[in-house]
Amino acid sequence: MLRVHFTADDIARVRVAAAPDPLWEITNSFQALLTGDEEPVFGAWRRLVRPRLGPVGALLAGLLPPRGYSPDFLTPSPADPGAARDLSSAVDAVLGTPRDRLRADLTRLAASPQRRRSLPDGSHALAAGDPDALRRLGAALGGYHQRALAPFWPLIRAQVDADRADRARSALADGTDGLLAGFGPVLRWQPPVLSADYPAEREIRLDGRGLVLQPSFFCVRRPIMLAAPAPDRTPVLVYPIQHLPGWAAHGYAAARPDAELGALLGRTRAAILEDVVTGRTTSELAERVGISGAAASQHTAVLRRAGLLLSVRHNRHVLHTITPTGLALLDGPAGSV
Repeated sequence: MLRVHFTADDIARVRVAAAPDPLWEITNSFQALLTGDEEPVFGAWRRLVRPRLGPVGALLAGLLPPRGYSPDFLTPSPADPGAARDLSSAVDAVLGTPRDRLRADLTRLAASPQRRRSLPDGSHALAAGDPDALRRLGAALGGYHQRALAPFWPLIRAQVDADRADRARSALADGTDGLLAGFGPVLRWQPPVLSADYPAEREIRLDGRGLVLQPSFFCVRRPIMLAAPAPDRTPVLVYPIQHLPGWAAHGYAAARPDAELGALLGRTRAAILEDVVTGRTTSELAERVGISGAAASQHTAVLRRAGLLLSVRHNRHVLHTITPTGLALLDGPAGSV
């Protein structure tokens, strides 16, 4: 069981991360690649990615076992918890890990009860902060991201944005209490404790540092926290988000328009696309645009197939949010039609 204890100061310092974190997506997706869990969700992605990995997965396989502990230094908490970080700055943060932290994390990894084999070759050099070992690690992280995640990143970003829009609506309606309560059943909020099922007994006391809630596309079933979070950083709790059925097959749709963009020439769909920038439900769109709920559903379906908006079901509502391709269309000449 995981229990996160809040003070009044912590309640005021809860925030949802601005974007997917490339390091958490690397570690979570690599472990999902190894376990074979959630076949309906990740099966097609695995079949697409495995033949493309090549040697870049060898080093990561030794550092990221399919279950149990993975080194905290591979997912360091950001210095600025409110800002999104790109892959380059994220990898730089990993490579800047102090030697004592490298050594402590790799020692913990070697002693992990779930570990079934010895650490990979070069682990001693990595633990000592050897520059060549660190460069190899950086190349492995970057190479894996390029092969396994980059082709799908626009869709990953769009789904995290949709989740964040949903959380923002909860916070606006009911404050931080409503935000935290909205994470059920994955997380259970019984003030002042946020709890979740967990493979180990963990008691986390925030002590005024606040909490960053990090949505993760490849987080599976239950949340994740670092085993030994840095005392001078805001703790991060990583949680799973919803997935569109068949997302892997359409992984490139959010990165490029398709033939259905021709169907977007029209005032109603242009108005809908502009309105979902901040997130709207189907009924809200129907009311604001002045059409029936059925018509709003038809228009959003066309926009969704074109990769311009994303629809996520939450409780009794479907929330529609814009994708990066949709934003690019609004910012271009077509957006002024």
